[in-house]
Amino acid sequence: MSTAGTLDHAELEASARAQIAGASSTEQLTAVEQALLGKRSALKAAKQGLGGLPPEERREAGAVLQEVQHRIEGALEERSRELAAVERAALLADDRLDLTEVVASQVLSSLGRGHLHLVTQTRDALEDVFVAMGFVVAEGPEAETDWYNFEALNIPPAHPARGMYDTFYLDLGEPETVVLRTHTSPVQIHLMEEAVAAARLPIHAVMPGRCFRRDTPDARHLAVFHQIEGLVVDRGITFADLAGTIETFTSAYFGPDIHSRLRPAYFPFTEPSAEFEITCTICRGAGCRTCSGTGWIELGGCGMVDPAVFEAVGIDPEQFSGFAFGFGIDRCAQMRHGIADMRVLIENDIRFLEQF
Repeated sequence: MSTAGTLDHAELEASARAQIAGASSTEQLTAVEQALLGKRSALKAAKQGLGGLPPEERREAGAVLQEVQHRIEGALEERSRELAAVERAALLADDRLDLTEVVASQVLSSLGRGHLHLVTQTRDALEDVFVAMGFVVAEGPEAETDWYNFEALNIPPAHPARGMYDTFYLDLGEPETVVLRTHTSPVQIHLMEEAVAAARLPIHAVMPGRCFRRDTPDARHLAVFHQIEGLVVDRGITFADLAGTIETFTSAYFGPDIHSRLRPAYFPFTEPSAEFEITCTICRGAGCRTCSGTGWIELGGCGMVDPAVFEAVGIDPEQFSGFAFGFGIDRCAQMRHGIADMRVLIENDIRFLEQF
């Protein structure tokens, strides 16, 4: 190959690198790439001129041009990464929030200050009541295995009681083995397992948290709702202890004129079981739409812990007995504040939220 030809290739590559380095944005670099490698580029013209060379020179010159093209493409790719990083950094800088800014007190007072949601306020108040009664507060995961959510609570696969729960299953592990918990009862299983392992019986605990069921929202139900459950495990615990605990809580939280009553019910993890109702706080027992005219409204379920549950966690039901109860935090907020429709708790209407 001639010296002039070599110089042409070197000049072609040098010119290409200069144009690539001069591109200041990815958009400009795209235009440069088209000019350097497109159909009307100098590189394309040089390749087309190879046809007029003798076969030996054509092969050598073609190989040189191919190397030049590869180096130009590599330079384009490297410059593209550099420009993309610069542009991303600029975009992040534009979106950056200055959290060090100090808002003048007079401006802040005019904007108003937010506060905890009514459900959170209710949860805090419930915890205070139960802590005052001698309970401790415990929490657990919202995603549970089928064993903790159902089987350990005496609800094996194909058990009819599973029809009581419209369950959200997660796409993890084997099908239908991981769920969004349908109640806070799995925390009871965790607590009892931990107590047995650490020899820390008895247990007096409440477990607040969020639960999930495929319910259609209405005046008294939500698909994502909040529960608080209680568990007492000790020697000599009776149903009378359960009834007394429920009545004490009801009067302490809702007021001395609101009372509770127990009605026979069925739950697979307690035996005997009961539903507990309280005097409707909206109509004070006279009957209204919220309580369906009965003067009472269901708050939750309760009962003596089934021996099968104790056996599942390694507690001897011959030595220990206990009771459990659970009810909706949202329902408590509804009853305490006279809210006719629970759906307002999730609608984020500022006119409603400002009232609490």
